[in-house]
Amino acid sequence: MLDALVIGAGPAGIGTALALAAVDDLVFGVVDRGAIGQTFLDWPAEQTFLTPSFTGNGFGATDLNSVHPETSPAFSLGVDYPTGRQYATYLRGVATHFALPLLEGTEVTSVTPRDGGFEVRCSRGPVLARSLVWAGGEFGDPVAPRIAGHPLLDHSSGAAAWESRPGDVVVIGGYESGIDIACHHVRRGSRVTIVDEQSPWDAGSGSDPSFRLAPRSRMRLVAALSTGKLTLVASHAVAVSPTSDGYSTRLGDGRTVTSGSRPIAATGFGPGLGPVEHLFASRGDGWPELDEDDQSTLTPGLFLSGATIRHGGMKFCFVYKFRQRFAHVARVIGDRAGKDVAALEAWRAAGMLTDDLSCCGVECAC
Repeated sequence: MLDALVIGAGPAGIGTALALAAVDDLVFGVVDRGAIGQTFLDWPAEQTFLTPSFTGNGFGATDLNSVHPETSPAFSLGVDYPTGRQYATYLRGVATHFALPLLEGTEVTSVTPRDGGFEVRCSRGPVLARSLVWAGGEFGDPVAPRIAGHPLLDHSSGAAAWESRPGDVVVIGGYESGIDIACHHVRRGSRVTIVDEQSPWDAGSGSDPSFRLAPRSRMRLVAALSTGKLTLVASHAVAVSPTSDGYSTRLGDGRTVTSGSRPIAATGFGPGLGPVEHLFASRGDGWPELDEDDQSTLTPGLFLSGATIRHGGMKFCFVYKFRQRFAHVARVIGDRAGKDVAALEAWRAAGMLTDDLSCCGVECAC
């Protein structure tokens, strides 16, 4: 029986595995139904990171997109805003360098709690593990708005949404993904209307980029608005229907906006829990309920890693946020297995171990 099994080989899975590798004599493994960094391999070719990579490791400033204190995507890739394929290359390089025990092409079909651990059914056969870390990511769980005609929408995570769309384009959702794809189409010459009743482009309070646009998005937004080809509408979509020459999106205030192509839903993703969904309780907002160790409140020994983590009003939806929990989860697993976890303090020294959640969310003075 393994001490721990990590399901998922994206940044959360690889990062957690690297932290587990620092625990003395811990026996663990990693599986992924696709390849290392599969989510990023599946990204539309035009999509890039919102957070910049920069090699400041030698001065105690770990690259924002790194999953290990001694690595830097900026250094290994030579870019500041990686594409999906570039970041997948970084993850593969890290996994290879640290010789992680990893099986690609291994899909988990079911997870059953057993005395002292879990039975995990995989496409290669059963695996027994005392602890389990779900790091499956959200990309495979796109959420469409609950409106009439929603099958007529293209979700922003799909390649079709990024293809050239001459004429008028409608984007439903004005947070990061909506701004990202809208600016992409403006740059290609389209006229774009973004619809979002919450007007997230106006969010000016607080310094947390999980609740306001990232600086890069705001810069691109200003540039797109200056062309006169971008319109921001503070309303919500209620229905989409085909017309003789395209599509009509009806808004809650009675207005309609038209487009020559299918409207784009930039409405985010769900938790993506797959075969472990039944092992987590849900918060009031639909996200998985966790204890202070990122562990399921229903199923002891089952941990969550990645952008799906929520604690109170805090979102851990950037790499530099959710990586703070890799070493903490590894330490809890190591302690329970009776292993020496002292090496994980190096992660704390590098600013990559947060075990006091009360220190998160502090606002900037200016």
